[in-house]
Amino acid sequence: MSQSDRSTYWQGVRDGLPFLLVMIPFGILFGVIATEAGLNVFETLSFSVVVIAGAAQFTAIQLLKEDAPTLVILASALAVNLRMAMYSASLTPHIGAAPLWQRAFAAYFTVDQSYACSIMAYEKNPDWSLSQKLRYFFGVVTPVCPSWYLSTLAGALIGANIPPELALDFAVPITFLALIAPMLHTAAHRAAALSSVVLALIFAFMPYNTGLLVAGLGGMMTGAQVELWTTRRATRKGTA
Repeated sequence: MSQSDRSTYWQGVRDGLPFLLVMIPFGILFGVIATEAGLNVFETLSFSVVVIAGAAQFTAIQLLKEDAPTLVILASALAVNLRMAMYSASLTPHIGAAPLWQRAFAAYFTVDQSYACSIMAYEKNPDWSLSQKLRYFFGVVTPVCPSWYLSTLAGALIGANIPPELALDFAVPITFLALIAPMLHTAAHRAAALSSVVLALIFAFMPYNTGLLVAGLGGMMTGAQVELWTTRRATRKGTA
């Protein structure tokens, strides 16, 4: 590993460290909720290792507690995780030329934090080589993902012994706000975010939180339409 590769890796580690402030309580909270829903410690830890997608895991556990139909649980978890497909498409121009085994690991470790940090770093450093981009990506992953596994395990072991006044559930909205807010650069991004929030509130009455599916689809459609309008407007100005 060259000196530049090492420095890029450690830059990723440094950028990933602040997420521990929310990842640890987030993971502990999931461990507690999962065991309360009936999963044992091994099942809870396996859930986090295999799925490694906190929002989808919380969605699935909540629906399990509500005795929702299996099809609804699967569809809801899949809808929440559809953003991963968009993350992958966005990362492909940067690390798509990597060997298959590296892409497989990158696909597994593509989470909100690794994507958000990496895509912003790639845009700021267009001269980075493929090796540097991969080193940075896995640098961000190094503190984030192990902390998710270990905090999930801790939550499962502690179970219901955590006092409710600690209010660990604060970590969920704070995590997503910290990730999403800096990325709302364009009108399409802001329109998608705003419309999804409004739709989620309007359709909150729907059973098993299926209103989130409507909100997610509506947000994506709104963002795509605004992006189309913006592109057409820019094209007209360029030809005028």
